Amino acid sequence: MADLAADVVAVQELAPPQAEALAAVLPFGRLDPARDFRGMGIARRLPGGVTRLPLAHRDAYLTEIEPPAGAAIEIVNVHILAPHAGLPWRALPIRRAQLRGLDAHIAASPERCRVLVGDLNATPLWPMYRRLTRRLQDGAWDAVRGNGGRPGRTWGLWSGAPRLLRIDHVLVCGVTVSAVRVVGVRGSDHSALVVDLTIPDGVG
Repeated sequence: MADLAADVVAVQELAPPQAEALAAVLPFGRLDPARDFRGMGIARRLPGGVTRLPLAHRDAYLTEIEPPAGAAIEIVNVHILAPHAGLPWRALPIRRAQLRGLDAHIAASPERCRVLVGDLNATPLWPMYRRLTRRLQDGAWDAVRGNGGRPGRTWGLWSGAPRLLRIDHVLVCGVTVSAVRVVGVRGSDHSALVVDLTIPDGVG
């Protein structure tokens, strides 16, 4: 983590040992680890508050970063319930409720500079992704547009397995994603996204 020189790190499925290691590098923000899959948080290099956006089953986490010029940029960290969690007819209504909560939050300030990141448990073919990208741009596609590349896949069947699906995303409004790297995470079936942002002059 230290060699990435990240300013903000948004994490899902955060366990206590991971939280301790992350806080040693990025000492500000809020980390709420858990021994199940509910641990989440946002770690920051510089001081700044982190709040929770109430959602069904699992809240989103919010923080702001202040660029040298222009408006503050909201960071939204989300972990959408997997469609196969428990019984599908119970999981799908929860996913819809989470989506409604996120959509309402975005609709309340649709022009705000915003970066939504996290595990959507949805590929670009799924309604969850399509609904959110009505208001937000897919930053991973923006980063590769023009060079003939494709966004990297982020999820495999187990740690170290080939990545099969792109279900972890960075969706943006008012900022440009200049680069996205998919980085392996030891012991996880997900890979991390390392995102470089460009803030246009005079935004806000």
